[in-house]
Amino acid sequence: MSTTGSGTRQHTARPATRAVTAVNRLTERWAAGHRGDGNTVFSAAGVWPLLALLADGADGPARRELTEAVGLPGDESAGAAAELLGTLSQLPGVSAALGLWTRKSLPVRDEWTARLPAGSHGVLTGDATADGRTLDAWASDRTGGLVPSMPVTLDEHTLLVLASALALRTEWFRPFEEWSRETDTGPWAGRTVSTLHRTTALLDRVAVSETSAGPLTVAKVLGTNGLDVHLLLGEESRTPGEVLAAGVGVLSGRYAAVTADRLPYGEAGPGLTKRVVRVSAPIPPELALRTPAFALSADHDLLKRAGLFGLRTASEIRPHHFPGISAVPLAVRSARQSSMAEFGALGFRAASVTAMVAVAAGIPERRHSAVRVTAAFDRPFGFLAVHRTSRLVLTAGWVAEPTLFDPDADPDADFDTGRDSDAYDL
Repeated sequence: MSTTGSGTRQHTARPATRAVTAVNRLTERWAAGHRGDGNTVFSAAGVWPLLALLADGADGPARRELTEAVGLPGDESAGAAAELLGTLSQLPGVSAALGLWTRKSLPVRDEWTARLPAGSHGVLTGDATADGRTLDAWASDRTGGLVPSMPVTLDEHTLLVLASALALRTEWFRPFEEWSRETDTGPWAGRTVSTLHRTTALLDRVAVSETSAGPLTVAKVLGTNGLDVHLLLGEESRTPGEVLAAGVGVLSGRYAAVTADRLPYGEAGPGLTKRVVRVSAPIPPELALRTPAFALSADHDLLKRAGLFGLRTASEIRPHHFPGISAVPLAVRSARQSSMAEFGALGFRAASVTAMVAVAAGIPERRHSAVRVTAAFDRPFGFLAVHRTSRLVLTAGWVAEPTLFDPDADPDADFDTGRDSDAYDL
C-alpha cells in the first residue's frame, strides 16, 4: 500500500479547521476517560480518519453513532478524512498513510473505494500467516520501524482490514543538557532519573491556566519543523485524564493562559516557581525547564470504549451496518491501536498504527533582581504533540515512569543534526 501524498512537502500545509476541531474533540474525550495511572500514549489523529471512512459507508444506528464520534455529517466525513491524511503527509516531520485490504470474495463498492487514497487497496489471500507478514511489513515501513507490527489477529473469518499509520519526528531548536538526578520527593523519590535541563530568556514558553481540573502548568518545547510538545503538570490530586483533557482545553482556547512573565512571584503554578535572585551583573530574566526523558508505548482496544468511538452498533454481529462499503453484511470485530513516543535531549518522535477488522455479520463474535522561573516536571505529567499553526494534537500521553539514567546509553543518536545548537533558542 502507498502512503497518501507523495509530492514535495510544504511548510505552508495546514489541516482544515473542521478536521482539527473534530480530532482534538476526540482527543479530549479519549483523554478524559483515561482511568489508569501508568504510562500511556495514544493518537486520536490515527483513529479519526478510519471512523470517518466507516461513517461514510455506514447506515442506520451505526452511521448515527459513527457520525457523532467523528463530529461531521456522514456525507462529509470521507472527504474530510482524505483531506486530513493528504495534508498530514505534506507536513515536515510527519508521515501519514492509509491501507485497505479485502478478501477477493468480498465485493467492495467502487463508490466507497474511490474516496480512498490512490494505491491504498490491497488483497487478503486468506493465508493468515502470509497476510500477517504483509500487514506487519506495511506498519513497520509506514512508521520507519517505530511500530513494527499491525495490531490485528487474522483468521479465516477476516474479510476486511482498514488501517492507518502516523509517525512524527522533530528536533528541538535548542537541545537539552542531560544528566543523572536523584529525585527527593514524590513517586520517583530515590530513583536516579535521566534528567533534561535547559534555560532561556523567553518566559512565555511556560504558562499557567485555571481549568476545570484546577491550575495547569504548560511548558512548550518547540521543534524545528513546526511540531511542538506541550508538557502538562496539574495538581497532585488530579487524575491523568483530568490533566490531559484540561491540556486540550487550553490548546483550544477554552482556558486563558497566563505566561510566566505575567505570573506573580512565589509558587506560581504546579511545579512552577518565580522569584528574584541576587546576581553579580545585570542579566535578562531566565526560565529554567527541567523534565525527565521518557520512552513510552501502549496498546489500546478501542472496542472496550466502543461508545466513545461510535463503534457500539457497528461491532454487533447482525446485518447490515455498512451497505455503502459492500453488499455483504459486515461488522467490526476488532479495533486496536499500537502507539509509542520518545522524548530526549535532542528531539521527539512518536508513531501509531490503528487497525479495524471487519467480518461477515452473523458470525459469532470472538472477544480476544533577576527574575528566575523554574518549571520542574518531577512527578507524573502529561504531554501533547501539536502541529504549531493548526493546533492539531497528533499524539497525547501520560508519563508515569521516566527513563532511568544509563551512563552508557546514547538514546538520542538518531537525532544528531551536526548543527551548532547555540544559534537557536528554546
